[in-house]
Amino acid sequence: MSGTIRLTAAQAMVKWLSVQLTEEGDRFIDGIWGIFGHGNVAGLGEALQDAGNSFPTWRGQNEQTMAHAAIAYAKGLKRRRAQAVTSSIGPGATNMVTAAALAHVNRLPVLFIPGDVFANRRPDPVLQQIESFEDGTVSANDCFKPVVRYFDRITRPEHLLTCLPRALTVMTDPANCGPVCLAFCQDVQAEAYDYPVEFFEPKVWRVRRPEPDNLELAEVVSMIKSASNPVIVCGGGVIYSDAEATLAAFASTHNIPVVETQAGKSALAQAHPMNFGASGVDGSAAANAVSKDADLVIGVGTRFQDFTTGSWTLFEKPGRRLVSINVAAYDAVKHGAIPMVSDAKVALEKISAALGDHKAPVVDAACRTEWLAAVTAHCLPREATQDGRPLDAEVIGAVQRATGEDAIAMCAAGTMPGALKLLWQPSQGGYHMEYGYSCMGYEVAGAMGLKLARPERDVICFVGDGSYMMANSELATAVMRKVPFTVILTDNRGYGCINRLQTLGCGGAPFNNMYADCNVEAQPEIDYVAHAASMGAYAVKAESIADLQVQIAHARSRDIPTVIVIETTAEEGPGFGAAGHWWDVAVPAVSKTEKSRAAYADYLENMTRQRLIN
Repeated sequence: MSGTIRLTAAQAMVKWLSVQLTEEGDRFIDGIWGIFGHGNVAGLGEALQDAGNSFPTWRGQNEQTMAHAAIAYAKGLKRRRAQAVTSSIGPGATNMVTAAALAHVNRLPVLFIPGDVFANRRPDPVLQQIESFEDGTVSANDCFKPVVRYFDRITRPEHLLTCLPRALTVMTDPANCGPVCLAFCQDVQAEAYDYPVEFFEPKVWRVRRPEPDNLELAEVVSMIKSASNPVIVCGGGVIYSDAEATLAAFASTHNIPVVETQAGKSALAQAHPMNFGASGVDGSAAANAVSKDADLVIGVGTRFQDFTTGSWTLFEKPGRRLVSINVAAYDAVKHGAIPMVSDAKVALEKISAALGDHKAPVVDAACRTEWLAAVTAHCLPREATQDGRPLDAEVIGAVQRATGEDAIAMCAAGTMPGALKLLWQPSQGGYHMEYGYSCMGYEVAGAMGLKLARPERDVICFVGDGSYMMANSELATAVMRKVPFTVILTDNRGYGCINRLQTLGCGGAPFNNMYADCNVEAQPEIDYVAHAASMGAYAVKAESIADLQVQIAHARSRDIPTVIVIETTAEEGPGFGAAGHWWDVAVPAVSKTEKSRAAYADYLENMTRQRLIN
């Protein structure tokens, strides 16, 4: 095919994106979230209007939360599809920087298309333009550079011929996957160019499965055969690789227990006999017991974040060795690990074939049985706490009992991520946590994006009052689009999680976290039910744990979001016993209070246990 077609640069971008396909024949970029302003309304806005349903546009309420919805969509579909987000120049663009960082940390694809300055510079400075006194090429969009995997500024219409394929190459690369920013100069959006017709031929994007090096494979197989107490740390890479069934078979065949990270939780259903639960700071007694005794730690698709490793005090057995199976070489060599650079599914299949009928010594499963029984008991309703309000564990128990196998629990920040990792017992795929960036305000928009990705599943969004106040406006969008999910809004009257870290973990005084400890003239009385209802959601206050369970069951029949508010105690966290592990949070070396000095002494003692290299 030869010839050209004359289009504006914006029209060409939209036309090209609309024909980039998955192996299943779907658009890889499903569509675009947009709030228009003077940096994108005339150029890109006109092109999107003309495209119609061939490349749909959705209006949100805030640029950051639109991007959160797009990120959750990509995570819910295991990075097999993505969405784009556009904004005007200026504050609309910088609103998205936080979301870009969230996507970068979690290795998730999203396409950011912020408007930019005039490439021709004739009207400089334009409204909202950031001017650098030292660098004439800088705009506000340069803020994206540290938090995206690929950045380009489109200053000529023909730049699309190279930057668009590069963008999707990054977004579909298993190792380099992440957000992309194409800063689109607003005058260039409207400029015309004669594009080659073949540029707009449909293209299928396939996700590669890199295979391991034979020498690395042989070394890892040898290490597993010689290990007495191996343990697998399951990360999010297992899920992105579609390796859940492969991991389940591998663990059972070779008798190796599995412990979970936040990103890897639900790769195995909690009911799987080799799933010993969450690892690390917010980990289970069973997972931390097998981790403590492990002489070989096999990370599969994990970054070995500090919560997973107890800030590297968890895997403490003398002589312990570390293997990291990861598609990204950057992650595979962390902390002196023996690397195996490979797709998780391929790696597990090849290791298993090489191991044959090899089984690790029998692991004592009693700790797992005891732990699960203790979790069930801990999540049952109990007598009132000191302030008469239920624990977060009771809330989780009520939700667990009221939902079915199709439920996905999702969250991002505050008390609930640790509580859910510790206590939620999901089916396979029944857990969605943004804990790489732990971004307050992700939850409501993320629940909408997740439900768009997984309409067949029951999406349960856990959010504290603090995170809800950060960003809740996409409730209105979900109502307008009739995207149903259930929000469990736990109101503990402030930032209860950080207050406990401040006072219990670090020996400090309560300060500026709970409303009661803030410098205010009047204590707030926020009616969350009325607030959510004002945006069109069905909203109700649960007066008890039993009432909460009833309200959750009712929510499943609605075609709009349901917000259930329940007051919880801030005094006690979700854990119990000595399940969790130490977390390295710096404590002041000099303090006026005995409580803080004692916390510092504990801090120094724990620091001596850290093992920072293999």
